[in-house]
Amino acid sequence: MAASDSAADLPERESMEFDVVIVGAGPAGLAAAIRLKQLAEERGEEISVVVLEKGSEVGAHILSGAVIDPVGLDGLLPGWREEDSPIRTPVISDRFYYLGPAGALRLPNFLMPPLMNNHGNYIVSLGNVCRWLAEKAEAIGVEIYPGFAAAELLYGDKGELVGVATGDMGVDRAGNPKDGYMRGMALLGKYVLLAEGARGSLTKQAIARFSLDEGRQPPKFGIGLKELWEVQPERHRAGLVQHSFGWPLDRSTGGGSFLYHMEDNQVAVGFVVHLNYQNPYLEPFQEFQRFKTHPTIAPIFEGGKRVSYGARAITEGGWQSVPRLAFPGGALLGCAAGLVNVPRIKGSHNAMLSGMLAAEHVVAALQDGRAGDELSDYEEAWRSSEVGRDLWKVRNVKPMWSRYGLYGGIALGGLDMWTNTLGFSLFGTMGHGKPDHQTLKPAAEAKPIAYPKPDGVLTFDKLSSVFLSNTNHEEDQPVHLKVEDMALQKASEHDMFAGPSSRYCPAAVYEWIEEEGEARFQINAQNCVHCKTCDIKDPNQNIDWVPPEGGGGPNYPNM
Repeated sequence: MAASDSAADLPERESMEFDVVIVGAGPAGLAAAIRLKQLAEERGEEISVVVLEKGSEVGAHILSGAVIDPVGLDGLLPGWREEDSPIRTPVISDRFYYLGPAGALRLPNFLMPPLMNNHGNYIVSLGNVCRWLAEKAEAIGVEIYPGFAAAELLYGDKGELVGVATGDMGVDRAGNPKDGYMRGMALLGKYVLLAEGARGSLTKQAIARFSLDEGRQPPKFGIGLKELWEVQPERHRAGLVQHSFGWPLDRSTGGGSFLYHMEDNQVAVGFVVHLNYQNPYLEPFQEFQRFKTHPTIAPIFEGGKRVSYGARAITEGGWQSVPRLAFPGGALLGCAAGLVNVPRIKGSHNAMLSGMLAAEHVVAALQDGRAGDELSDYEEAWRSSEVGRDLWKVRNVKPMWSRYGLYGGIALGGLDMWTNTLGFSLFGTMGHGKPDHQTLKPAAEAKPIAYPKPDGVLTFDKLSSVFLSNTNHEEDQPVHLKVEDMALQKASEHDMFAGPSSRYCPAAVYEWIEEEGEARFQINAQNCVHCKTCDIKDPNQNIDWVPPEGGGGPNYPNM
């Protein structure tokens, strides 16, 4: 039976059966759950839906800028504007800057392609939006289980996905049951929807097992780092959205910043570094801290207080990299599928739209008495849907930046977005080239970067930042960052690339420690904020991120 474990020394898993099992209580998973229930109610039917969330509560692991396009909400909950919701701050001013080391050039808004216009959008805490959506879902009968990490895919006799198993609780560092040990549950469904966000651990397994990426471009990612500040009232302008590119990154390194003025004198500041960067000495966290010292940026935070910090990988491959979304027994949704619009720095609208689209095809299948088959209509529908049209227009922006650098990439990408609004592209559809883990130069070919020490007022170190993320893991549990070959890690990641894991990780998880003339790889797993950067950027794909005990990790307030 797929729900049990073959190991004789472990108790059999208890199981629960549902019509639909959803992994991840983000915008995609919650939108799918709500739409499933809405459609069932319209038909006078009952569909049982469960959502698993590895965070201690819904929203605990949600990290985004975020400026949201309300198109998804308008389709899911048309009357949301008349309700008391956490979506309260409309965009009133939209600014774009190119930063040099000592100054800034504002780009005229009329030069920007229409799709880059943020008017009509809202500045939000996406975590709070998800908490609100969860209340909506539970009110119509969706079961939501926070604190339960889906750790294993379960398959049926024909190889189809039939459910997921949550991780065992109460296991010590050596893998032995402790007092209070609890076997994970099996949650079985006629269909399983994976909405884990960028680089989901189960999504990665499903893509490999069903060859969902066959014929696609390699996935591409960035790392997004964010702080939430309370600023002085005179420095706050609710509804202001500001983006920049340029300094402190060099011309060959992609990325940029955001500043979003929310309600209650709060400002969300963030920095994105594309993970196809080449210099192993580059440290995204330090680039973020440096960015805040720019003379155009620093005055905003004078007299202010940093109240939260977090980091998360972002999918950036877009149209070319989206894997096949449907497979026997399941489907991919939202950022797990890579549906982020990179130049707009937006993914929540497409996440919600994909969840709703998948729900419609699941309901149609259930009505026909089907279960465990491939939702091929969902795969065929998404590219001609609002999601597909959104991604199609910007498909060349990321490849151009990667190929032509800062100036050429921005100019050609802008031209391509303009022509795509007219229905054509001068460049066709460009490829991405190498996956991100293959882009690092050996350390011998790179120049070390000297970063200034933090001042503890405007700039900070990693450990004090992790403290603000409220990250917590049970220390006596198996390390959830699996190094497959420690000798390879030493010979390649350390000796050839000078240990970039200690720099690309935004939470001080990885250290190379010299002991008696030998370098030892230390993993401080308790610091992990679940960003997944190590799983993406390790040059040998030698680090595998797997879920820790449910409820562990960050607990982001208002992020």
